[in-house]
Formats: sequence, structure tokens, C-alpha cells
Amino acid sequence: MIHALQTAILFIFPVLVIVGGARDAVSYRIPNWISLALLAAFPLAALAGGASLGLVGANLGAGAAALAVGMIFFALRWIGGGDAKLFAAAALWLGWPPSVTYLIAVCLAGGALAMLLLALRSAWVRPYVMSGPAWFVRLAEPGEGVPYGVAVAVGALAAFPAAPIARGLGAPF
Repeated sequence: MIHALQTAILFIFPVLVIVGGARDAVSYRIPNWISLALLAAFPLAALAGGASLGLVGANLGAGAAALAVGMIFFALRWIGGGDAKLFAAAALWLGWPPSVTYLIAVCLAGGALAMLLLALRSAWVRPYVMSGPAWFVRLAEPGEGVPYGVAVAVGALAAFPAAPIARGLGAPF
């Protein structure tokens, strides 16, 4: 029974970050409930994974640092508010040192996403995209923003296997 509960809790993080990235891709918005659910589920995951108070404190520090960085990036209009909140909520689950991997992976995924969007928005590719679904057409619209939540989700998933919380929950990776 306990193993099944740990497995269920282990799936909360990847499911929520994937939903956040997908929602950002299709609507350029990440609902607050996603970041709030990650925040609310963290104590449950820490408890179920047997995390020490020191580990919980380190994870809180990682989340706070990510929130500060996200707020600065939001103030500079580099990312949206939902992106900043998802970035911080994911960092809370990852802690130190996986947050370093997380940051690097988010930057690399963001660069790849930007290049993909530039290609989609090019005069050569854009005409082929116009017959697709409305959300995809919007991604190809010149001047539109970048749904950076996609990069945040990719980075979070890349760093999650190294997170002490994931290992404490018996992650098989």
C-alpha cells in the first residue's frame, strides 16, 4: 500500500509540469492551479519520500531562489508570470544540486524552442502551418511570444531523475 502511494505521488510532478507546458503551448497561459498544486503536493512528497528537514530546507531555498530569478525575468518581460511561477514550483521539488541541471536544461530547451518558432514563423514554413489547428497557427504568428512554459517543463523533466525527492519516492530511474 505504501509503495503504491509513493508511486502515485511520484507521478504528480511530471504530470503537472507536462500539463503546464502543454497549456502554455496551446494558450500562452499557465493556470495558477498548476503551480499551486505543485506547491501543495511538495510537503506530501517530502513526507512520503522520507526527506530530512535539511533537505526540505534546501528545496525551499532552491524554490525561493528560482522565484526571485523568475520575478526578475518577469519584470524584464523575458517570461510571463505563469512561466515564473511554474519555474519556481518545479525548483522546489528539485532542490540542490539538480536545480543547476534544471536551469541549464531550461536554457537549452528555451533556445531550441526559440529556433523552432523562428523556423515556424519563416516565410517558407508559415504557409503550410496556416491550415493547422488554431493554437498551432498562433505559434507560427510573427510577433507572438514564446510559450516558455514548454522549456520549463522540458528542463524540469530532465532534472527530476536526479532530485532527492524522486529518489526518496523510489523512482526507478
